[in-house]
Amino acid sequence: MSNIDYIKDFRDSKRIQALAKLIQKEVDRNINIMEVCGGHTHTIMKYGLKQLLPEEIDFIHGPGCPVCIMPKERIDHAIALAQDEDNIVATLGDMIRVPGSRSSLQKERAKGKNIKVVYAPFDVLKIAKENPDKKVIYFAIGFETTTPMTTALIERVVKENIKNVYFHINHVLVPPPIKAIMDSGEAKIDAFIGPSHVSVIAGAKIYKEIVDLYKTPVVVAGFEPVDIMESILWIIRQFKENRREVEIQYKRAVSWEGNVKAQEMINKYLEPREVFRWRG
Repeated sequence: MSNIDYIKDFRDSKRIQALAKLIQKEVDRNINIMEVCGGHTHTIMKYGLKQLLPEEIDFIHGPGCPVCIMPKERIDHAIALAQDEDNIVATLGDMIRVPGSRSSLQKERAKGKNIKVVYAPFDVLKIAKENPDKKVIYFAIGFETTTPMTTALIERVVKENIKNVYFHINHVLVPPPIKAIMDSGEAKIDAFIGPSHVSVIAGAKIYKEIVDLYKTPVVVAGFEPVDIMESILWIIRQFKENRREVEIQYKRAVSWEGNVKAQEMINKYLEPREVFRWRG
């Protein structure tokens, strides 16, 4: 059995070019594809994939990342909490520079407010134990990918009976915005490239409703250029064969059911709300 290099082999120019030729040969209609995840958009841009594809294939860039879509009022919440000298606001570094209505967490930290950047949610435990007289508020962000880490932190706080850790939950889900886009009546989307890391946690099953409701193929793809090119080819073949299905291209990491233990942890501590406004 030959060894697979999961970096070089999935960025190999000969494989990318071969897939481009197959796509050129097999495409027989215009297809508007939305890549939901900003990671895929980055790969498309970085490797010039659009320039390799026939004009029949067009990308409609999706919602992006959980940082980009965070509404100003939620950042305003974190800024307001940081004004209290008894509070320490902790969050992942991605959120620091994102502007609220009048300021950002970075600007407030520069003014001396007690705002901590954590590299992982469990860093909050150390901050809380070192500051027993402060309320440590974890401003949690992310799609399904990072939600289990927040719930694992909640469980540790509960088990260790830590009294000075609080949570401001801002986790978001992928299927609802897809449905909102399709229900708007303005979308001209024929197929979706499903996000990678979200699907590792939630499983490819979360896209079945999208396929059933809108008759749009969904192919869950890895982040490398070969992954994306192969996924486009699979989408083309679904249309040629008159199929509308959820397919998993990223089989080296994604399953239909996903990480069941992580899902159980999420369901134990969190529940979806009716409305969560997105920026943009």
